[in-house]
Amino acid sequence: MSIDQIQPKPGAPIPQQVAFDRREISVIMSLYGRKVAAGEWRDYGLSNLRELAVFSIFRRTAEHPLYRIEKQPKLRNRQGQYAVLGADGQVLKRGSDLKAVLRVLERKLIRAIK
Repeated sequence: MSIDQIQPKPGAPIPQQVAFDRREISVIMSLYGRKVAAGEWRDYGLSNLRELAVFSIFRRTAEHPLYRIEKQPKLRNRQGQYAVLGADGQVLKRGSDLKAVLRVLERKLIRAIK
């Protein structure tokens, strides 16, 4: 698979339904697995919509999501197509590199040892 198949070229038409590709899901699930092992997260939801794809992270299934990882291809040439939002909808980090955007959640893995 070439890089042209993974990332759309600037000006390329946006598909009818936005989804995370295999590489993006792999990066997200790696972080998710570490957080589950730490006992912080317990469930997730995945939504593929017309304008954006959303990976929602839950502490418990019946709650509102703690965090939402969003992919909005329309913003890829402006603010960046990836964003991490908090439970209240506040944008915690936005950018064009998924790994860099997810670092805002990884920092919370580091805890002081008492």
